[in-house]
Amino acid sequence: TWIDPALRDEAELRGLSIIDPSTVISTHLTEVLKANVAELLSYANVQSLLSGLPKDQQKLVEDIIPSQISVSGVQRVLQALLTERISIRDLSTILEGIAEVAGPGRSIQSITEHVRSRLARQICAANLGQDGNLPLLTLSAQWERDFAEAMVGEGEHRHLAMAPSRLQQFISAVGQGFERAAQQGELPVMITSPSIRPHVRAIVERFRPQTVVMSQNEVHPRVRLKTVGSV
Repeated sequence: TWIDPALRDEAELRGLSIIDPSTVISTHLTEVLKANVAELLSYANVQSLLSGLPKDQQKLVEDIIPSQISVSGVQRVLQALLTERISIRDLSTILEGIAEVAGPGRSIQSITEHVRSRLARQICAANLGQDGNLPLLTLSAQWERDFAEAMVGEGEHRHLAMAPSRLQQFISAVGQGFERAAQQGELPVMITSPSIRPHVRAIVERFRPQTVVMSQNEVHPRVRLKTVGSV
């Protein structure tokens, strides 16, 4: 809510947070950039990032490009991470994860999921609550089964084929789960099994684009967990 500058003192006395116009604009601009940064990462940007790695890591780049994956393949993995607001600063760990699984027939999605597990410490640290715990909104056993049973196809070509009515029920359940968590003052991440995480995320991002959806493989063993609800 915009107020006249002369009302600043009164608003502060009432316990309201006051933010100046320039900060509001820069904050909104930052959010726009975060939401679209994946599209801003070009092929040339990725080449520059790879070229800028230290000499001791250049051998890894030579080992996997182009024998295991192309530069455009690396670009797509990085874009997939950025789409879910995961920092790509730790490029060496990302490339090591790619090297472990990349090869003919492997999809970008499966490579990305493996890389995410390698970034478990980073992903968890970015989502810790103020108390130092990782707040979780778990997926019930019934929804886990429903998603698993709705998967069709084989291997890298598996995809979700769930009835629209059931998807709508899931969307409603997720909204209610996060609303209950918000009433407790919590902003949890949704946790699922690894096999269905990208499919759950694909649905959730349509109506809660900033919601973090993690798989159990991305929970670092040293992180303290706090379950705040279930869907």
